[in-house]
Parts: sequence; structure tokens; C-alpha cells
Amino acid sequence: MKLSAKIMAATVATLIGTSAYAQEQDTKVIGVSIPAATHGWAGGMNFHAKQTVERLEEVYPNLDFVLATAPDPGTQVNDIEDMVAVRNIDALVVLPFESDPLTPPVQAVAESGAWVTVVDRGLSVPGIEDLYVAGDNSGFGRISGEFMVSQMPDGGDIVVLRGIPTTIDNERVDAFTAAIEGSGINVLAMEHGNWNRDDSFTVMEDYLSKYPHIDAVWASDDDMAIGVLAAIEAAGRDDIKFVLGGAGMKEMIKRVADGDPMIPADVTYPPSMISTAIEMTAVGLTSNAAVSGTFTIGSVLVTQDNAMDFYYEDSPF
Repeated sequence: MKLSAKIMAATVATLIGTSAYAQEQDTKVIGVSIPAATHGWAGGMNFHAKQTVERLEEVYPNLDFVLATAPDPGTQVNDIEDMVAVRNIDALVVLPFESDPLTPPVQAVAESGAWVTVVDRGLSVPGIEDLYVAGDNSGFGRISGEFMVSQMPDGGDIVVLRGIPTTIDNERVDAFTAAIEGSGINVLAMEHGNWNRDDSFTVMEDYLSKYPHIDAVWASDDDMAIGVLAAIEAAGRDDIKFVLGGAGMKEMIKRVADGDPMIPADVTYPPSMISTAIEMTAVGLTSNAAVSGTFTIGSVLVTQDNAMDFYYEDSPF
């Protein structure tokens, strides 16, 4: 009897171990690599990424997630290389800090056979990713340009602040430029504010010192718009009629709703798109659902008439 009990115990232990091993083998790992909260939009994106990972870990017991946030492109490259070497990831969801430096490491992930989902800022080489999730950047630029034209029917002089050098910034600027073509709007200067309040404050200070008269500013981002407004106030300039940002920061949406003449409108670009990307990647790894291709989230012009439809008081952004 004692021998049989020992054999039975050993058999049970073997079965449990085999089951655990099989379960471990069936578990798939999704790496999520995103920029740190260097500005408001990124802060909102980080918030949504963490919430989504926590929720999906409960929904999908056979999925593990590795979430890493990076303050610069070099750190993000290292994070991704570690995900491959240490965690042997089956999929990567990446929002590149910048397009050029992140293209080679993400391409290496794709070549390893892992699924790749790219979010927002595209890579420098097309076709690497299996899924691309982003806002409508061309639409964002076009809507912004059309609004500027509607507010300046007689034309005028404007300055522009670009974001970080990325493919999406190029798409926005190209569409904006096309939308104002032939309108009489003259772009005095166009510099990178890097989607950062402090950088934008510095760029706008330089603009204000160079140009004695500016009619309006396309800041192309709400964080940059805040830096621009601070520079205008510090300089005591009253020639600038309005500043157009974008992305849907709740502070700016509230100013639109309140009828602030300096912030007459905004253009949406939701940071929650990271949730869409993580969710679709999880579905792709756990089902037969077809999720490859491009998923585009449209931009909307926010005015005083519809602003409260886009105001979320509890949002971090």
C-alpha cells in the first residue's frame, strides 16, 4: 500500500508538472513599448496602456504582458531588445519615440516571427508591421488647415510648430499645407516644438522676437499650444488672434466650451488609441479573428457647439 501511494503521488506530481509545463508553453507574451509621459498626450496614453494591460491580464489567463515606458529613443531600443532576449515575446505593440531609430529594432522583431503592431508614429520603412493603429493624421492636418482658412478669409501671416520628427508629423504638415494653399495664408516659419510645452515656449519666444506681427498660430498640439500661449502672454503681444492646438486635452476643450477667443477650436487625436492596439493584438493572438492591416481613428473638429461632447473631467489628459 505504501509503495502504491508513493507511485500514485509521483504520478499525480508528474501530471501536475506536465500540465503546468503545457500551460506555460501555451502562454503567449505581448510586449508593449511606449514613450514615457513626456507631455500631456503621452501621459494620457500611458494611463490607458496600464489600464488596458491590467484588464486584459484578467480576461486572457494565457497571455502575459510586459509594459515598458522609455524617456528617449535609445532606452526604447534597449527595452525592445530586452523583451526579445529575456521574455521571448510573441508580439510587440510599439509606439515609436521617433521613427528612424526605432525602425531597425522593430524590424528585427518582425523578422524573428513575432507579431508587430505599430501605433501612431509609423516606422521609416513601410510594411514591417502586421497591424498599424493610428489617428487620421492627414485628416488632423487637413481639418486644422481648413479651420485656419475659415477664420482668416482674407489671409494673413501665421507661424507653425511641428511635433517630433516622425512620419505622422510629416503627414499632418503636408495635409495642413495643402489645405491652406491658395488661401492667402502665409507661413512665416515652421519649427519643431517636439510636442513639449517648454520647447514650444522657446520656439514661440524666437518667433515673437523675429516677427513684429503674427495673425495666428498653428501649434498642432495642445501641450505646444499651452507653451505658445505662455510665450505670448510673457511678451505682452496682442496682435495674435488665436492659437489652434490639437489632441483633445480637457483643459483646452474646456476653454473652447467657455468661448475663449484665443482657443476657438481643437482637433481630436485620442491617446486611448493605445488601448485599441493592445486589445486588437490580444484578439489576434487568442483567436482566428483577422486583425492585420490598418485601423484609423478619425479626427473631429471641436468647436463651442460640440465641445462638451469631448470633455472628460476625470481623464488624466
